[in-house]
Amino acid sequence: MRDSKNNMEQRDIIIIGGGAAGLTAAIYTSRAGLKTLLIEKGIPGGLAATTDSIENYPGFPDGINGMELMSKIKFQAEKFGTEIHEFEEVKSVKPDSTGVNRRDAYSTIVQTDKAKYRTSALIVASGTVPKSLNVLGEKKFRGKGVSYCATCDGPLFRNKDVIVIGCGNSGLQEGEYLLKFVKSITFIEFLPYMTGEKILQERLSKQSNVKFMLNHMVTQINGKDMVDSVTIKDRQTGEKKTIPAEGIFIYVGLLPNSDFLKSVVKLDNSGCVITNEQMETSVPGIFAAGDIRSKEVRQISTAVGDGALAAVMTEKYIRKAIGE
Repeated sequence: MRDSKNNMEQRDIIIIGGGAAGLTAAIYTSRAGLKTLLIEKGIPGGLAATTDSIENYPGFPDGINGMELMSKIKFQAEKFGTEIHEFEEVKSVKPDSTGVNRRDAYSTIVQTDKAKYRTSALIVASGTVPKSLNVLGEKKFRGKGVSYCATCDGPLFRNKDVIVIGCGNSGLQEGEYLLKFVKSITFIEFLPYMTGEKILQERLSKQSNVKFMLNHMVTQINGKDMVDSVTIKDRQTGEKKTIPAEGIFIYVGLLPNSDFLKSVVKLDNSGCVITNEQMETSVPGIFAAGDIRSKEVRQISTAVGDGALAAVMTEKYIRKAIGE
């Protein structure tokens, strides 16, 4: 459907982001008969698709590969009629004063790098991206020993000594996957304790080729053409040392993909979208779901729940707006 007068594509619902929250929302809205467009700047799946084994998603007691799980959810959304645009990036979102009191009136304009759309309601499920350390050598050696995805790059470091920076769930999970390939892992954690789940800590602590260096910070990543070592500092004593390594995997937190929402909806201090329990943002007609939301827990299961609720509330919003 196209608004020829304003040269814009029209949809009942647009979903930004193809991770667990966005794809789940798409299943619900498409199944409800609403013309749904999901826009993803990369390949649908989100961060979950980069995880080798997901053990805490209900229904898979033996775990499931992240890409496999997300592919199943994507297939389900498409089965119900979701239109998915891959490799299309949203540049701006603009609330529209037209209103939605008629079927052909839309409330939000979405501008991407390829087209402009008008939609009755918008669900933002754009997720997060890994944080950088912002230390000397990180940018220089990205793709030359520095990685943010063990599932993507782990096989490249077969029989090599590597370092994992960060002992949260992501760092420990990805480290466990790396053990299939690497010779050894040294975990470096800024805090004096690990924040990852106890079961992960216990498993890794039993491995003879795993070492933990807590209360340390990375000050520099070294090498010539490729990474060959990392310089770290003991936060208690101030002592510096250099650890040889051919691979560096960084897991020090996440940044929300919310630049296109600045000055549009209310964000918290970290840039996450503030919503109420109905997934409504500060702007009528714009909802948010998944890791982009300001909340305490970020898991695939919570993203799925967010997506389902956002879809249900979005449908109610549209039905009320058009007088059904």
